[in-house]
Amino acid sequence: MKISIITATYNSSATVKDTLKSVASQSYPNIEHLIIDGLSKDDTLAVCEEYSHIATISSEKDKGIYDAMNRGIGLATGEVIGILNSDDLYEDDKVIEEVAKLFEDSKVQAVYGDLIFVDEEDLSKVTRVWKSGIQNKRKWLNGWMPPHPTFFVRKELYEKFGVFNL
Repeated sequence: MKISIITATYNSSATVKDTLKSVASQSYPNIEHLIIDGLSKDDTLAVCEEYSHIATISSEKDKGIYDAMNRGIGLATGEVIGILNSDDLYEDDKVIEEVAKLFEDSKVQAVYGDLIFVDEEDLSKVTRVWKSGIQNKRKWLNGWMPPHPTFFVRKELYEKFGVFNL
């Protein structure tokens, strides 16, 4: 099963290297990493070009991060899609492997997990932990959303229900 990881970037040269290293170090072998850039004016694209694991780099004017995510969803060829922001990273090199194991069950349509916030200057310093908990319909109806870096969904759900509303 191919898992597509979408990273939207815009002037992210200061942080995107950690994101790229995080995806490149994953133990799961079938990852498609897409960089969707909004015409960065800094060295973001030069940093991205240093990483051979990236399947696609697309840089064009967009209408913001959700437009970039939608472009990435349209380009993604994986059965499962995850979004990893350009200033985020996976906690360890087994994250995508664990996600893939969950999606081996054909009934699983989406998964999400805990999110650990760290100090931007010292990535080993935890500043906050968001606990995922069990989802329920009431939470969703009140606008609750799982955090992008921990959320993975089958591409067919985007095709069935649509993408992000700009």
